[in-house]
Amino acid sequence: MALPLSDLLMIGGGEKKLAACLVLLLLELFLEGAESTASPADIENHLELGKEFLARGQLSDALTHYHAAVEGDANNYLTLFKRGTVYLALGKTRFAVQDFSRVLELKPDFTAARIQRGVVHMKSGEYEQAIQDFDQVLLEEPNNGLVLEHYSRLAPAQEQWVLVQQLIQYSDHQNAIPMITQLLEISPWAVPFRQARSDAYIAINDPLSAIADLRQVNRLTQDSTEGHYKIAQLLYTIGHATNALKEIRECLKFDPEHKLCFPFYKKLRKVEKQLVNAEQAREEKQFAECIAAGEAVLRNEPEETMIRYEGHKVLCTCYTGDEQFGKALQQCKEALDIMKDAQVYCDRADALLGTEMYDDAIHSFQAALDLEESNTRAKEGIQRAKKLQKQSERRDYYKILGVKRSASKQEIVKAYRKAAQKWHPDNFRDEEKKVAEKKFIDIAAAKEVLTDPEKRRQFDNGEDPLDPESNQRGGFHGEHPFGHFQHGSPFQFKFHFN
Repeated sequence: MALPLSDLLMIGGGEKKLAACLVLLLLELFLEGAESTASPADIENHLELGKEFLARGQLSDALTHYHAAVEGDANNYLTLFKRGTVYLALGKTRFAVQDFSRVLELKPDFTAARIQRGVVHMKSGEYEQAIQDFDQVLLEEPNNGLVLEHYSRLAPAQEQWVLVQQLIQYSDHQNAIPMITQLLEISPWAVPFRQARSDAYIAINDPLSAIADLRQVNRLTQDSTEGHYKIAQLLYTIGHATNALKEIRECLKFDPEHKLCFPFYKKLRKVEKQLVNAEQAREEKQFAECIAAGEAVLRNEPEETMIRYEGHKVLCTCYTGDEQFGKALQQCKEALDIMKDAQVYCDRADALLGTEMYDDAIHSFQAALDLEESNTRAKEGIQRAKKLQKQSERRDYYKILGVKRSASKQEIVKAYRKAAQKWHPDNFRDEEKKVAEKKFIDIAAAKEVLTDPEKRRQFDNGEDPLDPESNQRGGFHGEHPFGHFQHGSPFQFKFHFN
């Protein structure tokens, strides 16, 4: 119970100071309230500005001024009606209905407000409330064409919604979906309808359509942690970890400690980071880092099929790039068992080429073309595989030097020196010398091709730049592959090795 001012003044010591502060606070609040009261001129100014912004389509600015006008005079039914129509244009149906209802409290015979409220109820799937409003309008205006048209659709819509619920009860989702779609043409703001269709899409394994409906549910409810959580789950289920992470963060904006969103966020953040790291390493051809990240994805997600697909897919690529072809083929198989994909078929084909399984590689490239007729990589891959198959009958310069196809020039030169020293003909006699001469010629040819960027590119594309049949100009063409040496025999010089 508040004390009179005379009693407050009689309080002594610290209590007196506290009472004085309370008095000052009350006076300040009173003065602020007095200052906030808008004059009729201010209200009229806000209404004019709201009208101007509305004419220019700047709805949010118009709403700001209508807010101010309503605060200045909360009982002006016309101002409330104008604000309600702006709310409606912005899709804020709940606030629009509140304003229209307040208008009808102030002026029950304001037919325009009742029609607008009825339309909002109809579009929100609230058919009983819509019928009540339209009945009232038709009592006063029995020939109102717009209302009669809306009214004629309500009873059939009610019956159809009952039928939809029965179909869902019997798990007949395929037939329920088109019927819900028809209802949404009448009631696009009906949250129960969109929620029902989203659930039906999930039941028939169409997650993208379900997500589209759930996004509309979130927009209509404007605060749906459950909706954001469901969308994040669906996105994660189809392998879209980054988008799922964005969605779960939207949930946490409403409730940072949400009992479902927060635990899911912790797991999702870890898996998404590993997938992003794997993709980045793959693009940068850092295959060891890519493999480490991809394997981590599989460890941290033992169940979700499409996330594991993304892990297998990136490992298929990176094991191939790292020339671990056996592991690459296993990862490619795991990915293709989940989903057929042209890129994975092409990566598998490259791994098969690495193991010299040329026919299988050609078939894998063809499988990619069967999925995507215009896939350039697959078309070029088939031609490359055929050339490599033909080339396999001739010299393989990488094998001659014992280096990987990804070897650097420094590694190639080092391998060349080691092989040349081992197979130099001066180290052999009689028949062995003839074998060594052949080996030595191949070693020198391998060094020439693999240390020349253009010749190496030709060789990697299945052409031997030193093969006269390829019509290529190279160092070893002519009657003898060492004809370009100035001395009569290629073996009259000495190698000096550190």
